[in-house]
Amino acid sequence: MGLAVAIIIFLSVTLAVFSFGAAAYAPTSMLGSRLRQLSTDKVEPEEKPALRVKERLEQALEPLSKTLPLSSSEVSRTRGWLIQAGYREARHLTIYNGTRVFAAFVGFITVIAISGFSSLSLLVGVTAFGFFIPRFVLKRMIRERQQRIRLGLPDALDLTVICVEAGLGLDQAMLRVGEDLRYAHPELSSEFHLVNLEMRAGKPRTEALHNLVERTGVDDIRALVGTLVQTDRFGTSVAQALRVHSDSLRTERRQRAEEQAAKTTIKMVIPLVLFILPSIIFVTLGPAVIQLIRTLMPVGK
Repeated sequence: MGLAVAIIIFLSVTLAVFSFGAAAYAPTSMLGSRLRQLSTDKVEPEEKPALRVKERLEQALEPLSKTLPLSSSEVSRTRGWLIQAGYREARHLTIYNGTRVFAAFVGFITVIAISGFSSLSLLVGVTAFGFFIPRFVLKRMIRERQQRIRLGLPDALDLTVICVEAGLGLDQAMLRVGEDLRYAHPELSSEFHLVNLEMRAGKPRTEALHNLVERTGVDDIRALVGTLVQTDRFGTSVAQALRVHSDSLRTERRQRAEEQAAKTTIKMVIPLVLFILPSIIFVTLGPAVIQLIRTLMPVGK
């Protein structure tokens, strides 16, 4: 009797749950539409819009950047460096200049807190080091970005040749290649996208390509732009010119790799002399020196 009651209760609960679920999630169910309406009518608590980290950083460094007197030529040159590093917005110049002043101020305060004004040369040196270290970091970022662009350029040229031979124009081919390289080579993809945006805005192709050279500062891009400009001027085959240029880039990349491999032998001399050779000397001559000392010690006594 108890087993039968348990089975009846289980079947009743299961049927009730199934009926409620069918009524709630059926497309034509009034209950389901009412539940969905109630879920969308919930008023979420309003959150105050928080400033982003970059905006706060800009607000903090803006007064410091204004204290640095810069001429128009220096501002233009610094903007060019920031663009080559991938920072194209105007606020990045403010952050960069403010960071230089802040680093110099931190170095100045640190030296005063440690040694005071006793060592003027140390005070000037640390302050100058803090002022110029952001430039060193920026130069390194530029070199790393140029290296990534240089490595992805042959692949981009191969895809461009395929697109051009398939019937696309050079502008559409660069746009398609930029979309395909979005994840493999994001820096080169963004540069191709900017070139297409400039040409859509009305700039001539030659000017847009020269702007690409200025934004990247890569010699391979400069050679590619020269090839494209000459091809457009003389009316030769774009696909053939790009194929020849791609082969030359791959040859240059292999030669660079061979050059770096040849330099490895010279670069290994310093760690070998400083670290490996003393260890070998200690291991080989150490036991003999110890045995010699043990043998000669009674004689000395």
